[in-house]
Amino acid sequence: MAEHGNPNQWGPTNWPPEALIRSDIQTGSSYVCENDAGQVAAVFFYTYGEDAEPGYRDIEDGAWLAGGPYGVVHRIATDGSQRGLGAFCIGWAFEQCGHLRIDTHGDNAVMQNLLKKLGFTHCGTIHVQEDDFPRLAYEKIL
Repeated sequence: MAEHGNPNQWGPTNWPPEALIRSDIQTGSSYVCENDAGQVAAVFFYTYGEDAEPGYRDIEDGAWLAGGPYGVVHRIATDGSQRGLGAFCIGWAFEQCGHLRIDTHGDNAVMQNLLKKLGFTHCGTIHVQEDDFPRLAYEKIL
């Protein structure tokens, strides 16, 4: 991320911590994307529900497009071995629910451009407990 102009989203806090990743796996919310050789090429968190991300309850400078149950994607990471892995992961998550929310750091131009390309709408700003950097909030609905 730092190499692409986004040193603050995960870098300063060493995010995500190992305990959170282990919890994601134990709860069945951690997903992997394998390449043709069967090697893990990407990972991400996905969950779905009425209040899937409590941190999304408060949104500033805008509003969510719709209420009701929604899916959430967090912590997408790829090994950089092939293009399109982020789009594949987000697309898979959207296919599961048809209503997806996601946030990203203001410096993460790569993710912002991907979300725009995938048809997401910028809805406002949310805040996370992990650091003091606001996050841009996006949503897509069928």
